[in-house]
Amino acid sequence: MTGIVVQDVSRAFGQVQAVRSATLQARPGRVTGLVGPNGAGKTTLLLMLASLLAPDAGSIRLAGVDPLEDPLAARRLLGWMPDALGAWPSLTARETLVTTGRLYGRTRDDAARRAVELLGVVGLTELGDAPAKVLSRGQKQKLGLARALVNDPQVLLLDEPASGLDPEARVHLRTLLRDLAAEGRTVLISSHVLSELEEVIDDAVFLVRGTVVDAAPAQATARTWRLRLAGSSTERWNADAWQVASALGLPAENLGADRGSVLLGFVDEESAAHALRTLVGAGLPVVEFAPAQSALEHTFLHLDSAGGHPSAPTGTEAGA
Repeated sequence: MTGIVVQDVSRAFGQVQAVRSATLQARPGRVTGLVGPNGAGKTTLLLMLASLLAPDAGSIRLAGVDPLEDPLAARRLLGWMPDALGAWPSLTARETLVTTGRLYGRTRDDAARRAVELLGVVGLTELGDAPAKVLSRGQKQKLGLARALVNDPQVLLLDEPASGLDPEARVHLRTLLRDLAAEGRTVLISSHVLSELEEVIDDAVFLVRGTVVDAAPAQATARTWRLRLAGSSTERWNADAWQVASALGLPAENLGADRGSVLLGFVDEESAAHALRTLVGAGLPVVEFAPAQSALEHTFLHLDSAGGHPSAPTGTEAGA
């Protein structure tokens, strides 16, 4: 299995170039995150991978299958979860899954068994006989995921799967996605909830204005860390900042503030660790010292300012 391979794919809608010469790979056995701002082309790219939209140029392979040349073969091995459920509103959750199973060629009894199994997997057993139209946003997301798993896919495409889920359901989703990847499946997930994404993905692909960009320049920019001294408060921030600045030999005006904490920028973890040793050695009562943003959030927020340029996917330690 080769997972997902995208080479120089482009797609335009009239004068709007939604995807520009995008090249990326998502490997089997790993969860790959597709990250980018609104309008970056993520959904357009996912629609092309799902064989629902033809690219203007370039090539796509899903486990070696070209979805443009053989969409039926691609859909047999593919599980697709769009951002909106798009279910038949008059059907129950169970009927939705049974009908989907039948469309994949399962017998009625087999489709019914698979529906029961998947309702349990996504936590909708008690709502199995409820019409889809009465489900909440989060419950519809669960049903959408169950529907994407009906055909036991080798490649899974998920567009904003955590949208509308409560905290417990999000934890369950992360565990489920890790389990699916551990079985050798290729999982590609698009999400704006970067903190959730970072906890589940192995690799990240950054998409800006329809182009896959190299995240290395953004990752190399100074990352903000949060430091709090014992007894700190908003009122005494100036005093805390002066102590920190004096110990590190920095101008106090270079430090930031957030709810009584002092914010400092470091280019890497070694620099941050050295600063922490210096502060503790100077006798400052440090009770909190941690990145103010996750690595994924930091990279995302600095993509444009760091001048990212087209590249292949970048790895991340998140979820590894």
